[in-house]
Amino acid sequence: MKEEDFFRTVDLSLASTIFMFYPLEDVDKQNPRRAEFMFKRTQELDELIENFWRGELKIDPRAYFDALRAIKARLYDR
Repeated sequence: MKEEDFFRTVDLSLASTIFMFYPLEDVDKQNPRRAEFMFKRTQELDELIENFWRGELKIDPRAYFDALRAIKARLYDR
């Protein structure tokens, strides 16, 4: 797969929201100061991201918290 096949973000809240709907492909930790979360890019993912930034998403708080916890576990996993 090519680089443009992935959406990358350093935003923990965005990554957690995306993770509620799409699998996390990888966490790029090459930069020791800033990890990047990688998701396979699709048109639906791009629409989800747009809705996130517009503040148009309605999500279950417990599901978000579970996603945040899972993302952090992947981030700090060695």
